[in-house]
Amino acid sequence: MALKKEMEFERAFVSAGGLLLAGCDPTSFGGVLPGYGDQRGLELLVEAGFTAVEAIHIATANGAVYLGEEATIGSVAVGRAADLVVLAGNPAVSIDDVEKVETVFKDGVGYDPVKLTESVQGLMGIR
Repeated sequence: MALKKEMEFERAFVSAGGLLLAGCDPTSFGGVLPGYGDQRGLELLVEAGFTAVEAIHIATANGAVYLGEEATIGSVAVGRAADLVVLAGNPAVSIDDVEKVETVFKDGVGYDPVKLTESVQGLMGIR
């Protein structure tokens, strides 16, 4: 019931002109996993009634706008800084495709997501 109410609130907030943001909110005990939490957040926005494209925009460009950095981050364009993921699919068509990560780019270096996951297997919390 509470989740449904929160989803209704988010839709109403955006309809009223609010700038909705999305992203993980890490806790001190390490209970939120960046990446996986972000993927689920996108899926929940779609479950709340946003289109997949709206959800992606909320999770990327809106954060840059909030920070006043939309000229340098938040979308893919020449001259902008970006950490990216390459997906096997099209999340604009099927939001579940956000879980089909093939490569993660951070600071211009590509990483294998399977190796990343294996490298932290069994770890939890702040190190």
